[in-house]
Amino acid sequence: MQLRPGMKLFSTVCDAQVVVVKAPAAEVEIACGGAPMVEEDPGGASGEPDTALGEGPALGKRYADDERGLELLCSRAGTGALTVDGEPLLLKGAKPLPSSD
Repeated sequence: MQLRPGMKLFSTVCDAQVVVVKAPAAEVEIACGGAPMVEEDPGGASGEPDTALGEGPALGKRYADDERGLELLCSRAGTGALTVDGEPLLLKGAKPLPSSD
């Protein structure tokens, strides 16, 4: 799927919803709980997420893959783990603040 900043993606197996903050130039497959995410709200879960992939996204947290140039913001928490092209999408760490000395 070709992503663009501001695009909303919805999980089909849990309540998770993410917003694309930074999109890669190449097409990628974003999945949640092992099922591809979709652009239209499916109106509810139609399956069970694969819990072996890890924990689901947390509300307000950013998930990124720096190699691909991808960053997602979780706008609704869920139970299925986020993946990009089959690889886990990791929680983005906070930037250290400059010292106030």
